[in-house]
Amino acid sequence: MEYKLINEQAIMIYFEAQIDLDTFNKVQQVVNHIKNQKHPAIIDIVPSYRAIMLNIDITQYDVQQVVKELKLDQSDNELEAHTKRETKQINIPVLYGGAYGQDLSEVASYNNLSEEEVVQLHTDNTYLIYMLGFMPGFPFLGGLNPQLHTPRRQEPRTSIPSGSVGIANNQTGLYPKESPGGWQIIGRTPIRVFDINRSPMCLYNSGDTIKFYSIDEETFEHIQQSQLQDDFEIAKWVNI
Repeated sequence: MEYKLINEQAIMIYFEAQIDLDTFNKVQQVVNHIKNQKHPAIIDIVPSYRAIMLNIDITQYDVQQVVKELKLDQSDNELEAHTKRETKQINIPVLYGGAYGQDLSEVASYNNLSEEEVVQLHTDNTYLIYMLGFMPGFPFLGGLNPQLHTPRRQEPRTSIPSGSVGIANNQTGLYPKESPGGWQIIGRTPIRVFDINRSPMCLYNSGDTIKFYSIDEETFEHIQQSQLQDDFEIAKWVNI
């Protein structure tokens, strides 16, 4: 682990240059180490696959002094001493293929699979959320079956519908809001995984896991319409 000042108010803490569970656990434990100190200089903590960015209040504190007080150079020996936060599994219903997953056939063809086999393989695994990024609530997920690894689209789309589930190289993820993007879209969830009018706004965080399950169009439309009602029970669909 090493750290660098990337500008006058931000520190990057770097771990091994690889994406795996061991590196992820180190990132999460150091994040917990920093959070537990509740240092008043820390404005924000942003973890990623193999790094952590700390935003520092430079109007009140000296960056170099904050680094010393956080004892980052000692945290390698203290990783196991810090308590991991409780994590959860979120189950996401997905309507695969057709107009909802226009690239399902492309993923199937690239990997010499049937569309049904792609769906089965995609729903078999449980995916670790390594980080949230690109937009609020976009989960970068690890654990995609190698049989499903598919390159990004050569020509990104200007608009991908909210809830779209996609594959890009060795990753899978979902778009919480409508957005441009180049991922191969294989399905769509009717669940609003990110909602500014809900507390918490996002259904998951880094360190949680996601498992997708397949639904039909009738169920998709039922969930979509039900979310318009005040008594919609989201837990019924994501905590199964």
